[in-house]
Amino acid sequence: MDYDVLILGGGIIGCAVAYELSKYNINIALIEKGYDVANDISFANTAVVYDGSESSSSKMALLEKRGIDIIRKHCKKFNVRYNKIGSLRIFLDESNELLNKVYSDSVDHGIDGVRIIDSNELYNVEPSLNLEENKAIYSENTSIISPYNLAVSYAEIAVDNGVNFRLEEEVIDIKTISKGFRVTTNKNKFTCKLVINTIPNESFNDMCSNVTSEMKNKKVRCIIVKKSIGDNLKKIIIEDIDEENSMIKVPISENENLIGIKISDNFSSKLELPERILKNIKKESIINIFTEVYSENDMLIDDSNLEAGYIKVVGNHYAKISVAPAIAQDIEKKVKVSMNITKKKDYIDKKRETYIFREMTKDQINRIISLDKRYGNIICNCNNISEGEIIDSIRRPLGARTVEGVKRRTGIGLGNCNGSNCNIKIIKILAREMDKSALDIVDDSMDSQILVGRIKEFNEI
Repeated sequence: MDYDVLILGGGIIGCAVAYELSKYNINIALIEKGYDVANDISFANTAVVYDGSESSSSKMALLEKRGIDIIRKHCKKFNVRYNKIGSLRIFLDESNELLNKVYSDSVDHGIDGVRIIDSNELYNVEPSLNLEENKAIYSENTSIISPYNLAVSYAEIAVDNGVNFRLEEEVIDIKTISKGFRVTTNKNKFTCKLVINTIPNESFNDMCSNVTSEMKNKKVRCIIVKKSIGDNLKKIIIEDIDEENSMIKVPISENENLIGIKISDNFSSKLELPERILKNIKKESIINIFTEVYSENDMLIDDSNLEAGYIKVVGNHYAKISVAPAIAQDIEKKVKVSMNITKKKDYIDKKRETYIFREMTKDQINRIISLDKRYGNIICNCNNISEGEIIDSIRRPLGARTVEGVKRRTGIGLGNCNGSNCNIKIIKILAREMDKSALDIVDDSMDSQILVGRIKEFNEI
C-alpha cells in the first residue's frame, strides 16, 4: 500500500482530521484539488463559533457544544485569535413563540451560559443597540475566531508530523481492491487501506456510502463595512426575521463589521436590512460584498463501510467550523479502533512561532526588527503588515504560493485599499521567494495570473 490513510479534501475538516491522525504511527496523505488548504473558509477570516444554543437539531447542538470547547483549547495552544464576546439573538415575532422555542431547545440540549434577558438587561449588555425589541436570548459563550489560521495550524502541525499534503490534485475515481482502495487523481494513482472523504457532495463511488443527504442550500449576502463614529457594538447580533430569514452582525476587527443576510430566494427586502442594526450605512463605508452558500443539513459521519475501509463526512452546515474539531476527534476514535494504531513517541504538538506586528508592543516589534530588518519594511499600511511576515508565510510548512494565500495568512490586502497598494509588492516577494517570474504568480488558482506581460513586450497599445 502507498498509504495507510488517504484524506480527501483540504478544508477545515480535512485539516483537523490530518492533525488528529498525525499523532499515530501511520502513513497519511491528504489530497486537495486547490492550490492551498482551507478554501472552504471565507476570505474575511472571521467566523462565529457557535455553542449550540442556536441549533434546533440535537445532533448539531451537541457537536457545537463539544466543538467550542476544543476550539478554545486549540486556539490557545496555537496562538490563534479567539474572542469570547457573546451573542444576542433578537426576534421580530412579537408573540415570543420562536424565542421561547429556541431557549427551550438550548436548555434541552444542555447548553450552558444561555438565558432570556429583558429590555433593561439587553441594553446593559449592549448599550449601543439600535433595535427596539424588549427581549432577547443572550449566549455568553458564543465566540469569534480566525478560522483560516486555525485550519493552517492544523495543517502545519500535520506536515511537521509527516502527513503528505498533495495540493493541485483532484480525485477522479475510487475503486475497491483487496484490503483497501485504489484512488485515481488527475496526476497519480494511489493505494490505501482507508479513505476518509471530507468533500461535501462528492462520493466518487456510490458503493462506498449508504447515507445520502439532500442539500438544502441557502445564500448569505455578506457585507464588510467600516465602523462609523458611534458604532460601539461589541457583541454578535443575530436578528431572526422569521424561521427562514435572518441577519447577523459580527465585529471582525477594531475597524470593521461583517453583516450577513440569510435570505430565501423569494424574500423581497434585502438591501434595507443591514440598516436595522447599523444605522445610516453609507456606500463609501462598504469595503466588500460577497455571497456564500451553505446548508442547514445535519453533519454526520457515515461509517457504514468502515469495515471495508471507507469513512465519509456528510453535510455542509453553516456551523461547519464550530463542529470540525469534534468531527475530527470522532473520526480519530473510529480509525484507532479499526486499524489498531499506536501513538507516536516523538509527536510534535506545537506550531512554529509567528510574529504578528499589529498584535505586538513597540518593544517587541523593535526587538524583532533588530534580528531581521525585513520586519521593519511595512508593505501594508492599512493593516501594518511587514515584509518579514510575508516571507514567513511563504517559508512556513505548507507555505503560501499564491497572492490569496499570503493575504489569508497575514491579513495583507484586506484593509481599506483592498490590496490596491499591496498586490504588486506581494507578487514581487512571491516571485523572489519561489524563484519564479512575476508573470507566473497566480491570485488563487490555475490560470488566475495577475500580470499579463511586461510593458516592453507589447508592440502596440
